[in-house]
Order: sequence, then structure tokens, then C-alpha cells
Amino acid sequence: MGKRVDYYDDPGAPEPNSLVPSVNVIVTNEAGELLMIRRSDNDNWAVPGGAIDLGESIPQAAVRETLEETGITCEITGLVGTYSDPRHVILYTSNGEARQEFSIVLTARALSGEPTPSDESREVRWVPHDQVDGLRMDRSMRVRIQHYLSGSSSPYIG
Repeated sequence: MGKRVDYYDDPGAPEPNSLVPSVNVIVTNEAGELLMIRRSDNDNWAVPGGAIDLGESIPQAAVRETLEETGITCEITGLVGTYSDPRHVILYTSNGEARQEFSIVLTARALSGEPTPSDESREVRWVPHDQVDGLRMDRSMRVRIQHYLSGSSSPYIG
């Protein structure tokens, strides 16, 4: 498996060669904890997510990606924001794809299932709000989670 390398405002970053609509999902349980994965491709913590496939809607992609990566079935409940900063470039070493950030971040509530790792997630667990800061994650993921935790009534657009 190749690695994922995130660059932010880095002159050494590769030139982007793709733009792929993707979705991330901040799923909470009844205790208000966040569903998080430790990614297999870079060992960072993140919320579930991935590319939106042709023929599916944003919410369908969000539910599918969450189930695939975590074993949790969820229901979409809202929008955190949109993230498209061209200074954030993601390199996939397996195929040389250098992707410009393009992500829609949704909220969801867990309906069923147990946290279960997959090929894309080395570890899956429910994380209380006060433990999120202690997890190693990419800057862009931390920003997305902080926007959610801020409780803003308006979605972030960037």
C-alpha cells in the first residue's frame, strides 16, 4: 500500500494534478463522542471519508465511506463546511496523484454497528471531545474538527 503525504503551503509540494470531490463525516454517538480512525496510509487520526463516486450523492458517499472504514452505519444530520484550500496538496505515493484539497464535511449520528478497522483504518474508536487534541493528525483534519467543535451555526466555506 502506498502512503498519503499532506503538504500545506509548502514550496516543496508537488504540483497538483487532480481535483477529486470528497466527503468527511463527523459521526457522534449518544455520549457525544466522535468516531475516529487511525489511517493505514499515514498513521494519522482522522474522521472517516473519501471520494464521492460517480452515481452517488454527497450523503450516500458519506454513509458508504463511514461504513466501509469503521463498521458504523450512520445518518447524515448536517453540514460543517466546505474545504478547498489550494495550498493543501495530498500526494498518494502509490500512483503519483497530487490532489488539491476538495472536501465537504458533514455531521452524522451513529445508528448501528461496532467500531471495526478496515484496509483503510488501522484503528477505529469513539473519542471524547477533550481527547481529540492529543491525537496526531494532519493540520487540515484538525481544522475541520475544530470548526465542528466550535459549535458555529453557520457552515465554514473555504
